[in-house]
Amino acid sequence: MAHDELFAETRIPEQKAVGGVLFPAVLSPSPTADLDLGSFAAAVASQSPRLESLLRSSGALLLRGFPVQDAADFDRVVAAFGYDELPYVGGAAPRTNVVGRVFTANESPPDQKIPFHHEMAQVPEFPTKLFFFCEVEPGSGGETPIVLSHLVYERMKAKFPEFVARLEELGLIYTRVLGEGDDPSSPIGRGWQSTFLTKDRSVAEERAARLGVKLEWLEDGVKTVTGPIPAIRLDQTRGRKIWFNSMVAAYTGWEDARNDPVKAVTFGDETPLPADIIHECLNILEEESVAIGWKKGDILLLDNLAVLHSRRSFDPPRRILASLCK
Repeated sequence: MAHDELFAETRIPEQKAVGGVLFPAVLSPSPTADLDLGSFAAAVASQSPRLESLLRSSGALLLRGFPVQDAADFDRVVAAFGYDELPYVGGAAPRTNVVGRVFTANESPPDQKIPFHHEMAQVPEFPTKLFFFCEVEPGSGGETPIVLSHLVYERMKAKFPEFVARLEELGLIYTRVLGEGDDPSSPIGRGWQSTFLTKDRSVAEERAARLGVKLEWLEDGVKTVTGPIPAIRLDQTRGRKIWFNSMVAAYTGWEDARNDPVKAVTFGDETPLPADIIHECLNILEEESVAIGWKKGDILLLDNLAVLHSRRSFDPPRRILASLCK
């Protein structure tokens, strides 16, 4: 069977039509396909232009029902797509490397929601593609809501034109205090040693400087200051402006023993952000989102410029793995 006949476009109840395009796009094995992992990975490699085209038009692509069992299988499928790996340097979430280019997704406690964000939008070098894989289905809850960034920009601009103009002009500054080691009880609990992949302060400073991050050493950790960096960007592939920032995530979620979320993000001139507008932005994100309920073996590929993602709270077990690509 030709590789292009192995994939069938399918529907799931959660999908939305946006401008006539289904979000997310969903592929499953065609009824006559007899796939094992090897033939699936080979089909992914040979069909990459078709998969890339679906991703470009929809922003998100869900692969459901394929023979992917564990982290090693997932690693093989990610490799078949042919994207370059992005090392996880500068991100906030506590993660563990599982195998190859596969990491755990944010390991913060199950009762915590993770707010909407573009992956690593708070640092200058961020992934353009993200893969998520469901190794263990959630007991209940644990969906991954996704939302198209240009819709958020358009709705925010229509409702708060002055605020959005100011954001475009000034950008944002992100501030986060990191301990030495990881704190798995916090959604932003990554310590400085695993953030910068070193135990040496001078190497950490060098790597931080490359990311445009300023470090201020404290008695038991370090304060990181990033920015001003843009909060609105141009998605050049699609020719439209996007809401590319971690404003809502930082303001509503960067909270732990070391961090006060209200101080975590400010305008680029260091003036505070208006709380009411941020909460209205959160409402818009929720309204426009599609919540993907996970099934074992699911692979969700997101274009990190087109789509923000979040995580709902859940009852264990749930194991979602991730891979970040340049």
